[in-house]
Amino acid sequence: MSIDLYCADEQSDIDVDLEKWSELCRAALHSEGVRGPAEVSLLFVDEETIATLNQQFRGKPGPTDVLSFPIDDEPMPAGRFPDAGGTGPSDVEPEIPQLVGDIVICPTVAVRNAADHEVSLDDEFALLVVHGVLHLLGWDHEVDAEAEAMEAREQELLRRHYREGYVR
Repeated sequence: MSIDLYCADEQSDIDVDLEKWSELCRAALHSEGVRGPAEVSLLFVDEETIATLNQQFRGKPGPTDVLSFPIDDEPMPAGRFPDAGGTGPSDVEPEIPQLVGDIVICPTVAVRNAADHEVSLDDEFALLVVHGVLHLLGWDHEVDAEAEAMEAREQELLRRHYREGYVR
C-alpha cells in the first residue's frame, strides 16, 4: 500500500517542482510512520489564497508561508465491516485510506523567507514541506520545549531526505 499524494501548483508567480516536493513529502510521512493506504494533499497557492485561509482558520490577517490542515477522524475500528462485530468469515478489513490532511504553501512568501534567512528557495521549500508534514501529524511549536523538539525533528528529516540526496 502506498501514500497517495495529490500535489498541485495553483499559483503562477514562482516555478515549483511538484515531483521534487511530493517525493520529500512522501519520504517525511513514511519516516514518521504513515503507511498506506493514506492520502495527503500538497498545494502551492498565491498570497491572496493563503491569506484568506490564514484569516478563516487561524484568525490571523495576511499571508503566511505554510498551513497544515490535519484530518482528525478516528481510524476505522478493527473487526468486521461494516458493523465492527466479532470474528467470523468476513473478518477482512476494507482498504480504506487514512486521510492525513492538507499542506498549503505560498511560494511568494517562501521567496521572502529564503532571502531573510539567506538560504536557497529550495532549502526554504524543503523546510516548509517537512514543517507542514509534522504539523499534520500533531507536532506543534507553541511552547519552547515543543518548538525545540519539532525543530530537531525537522532537521533530522531534512538531513535524511533532502540534504543527503534523497530528493533530486
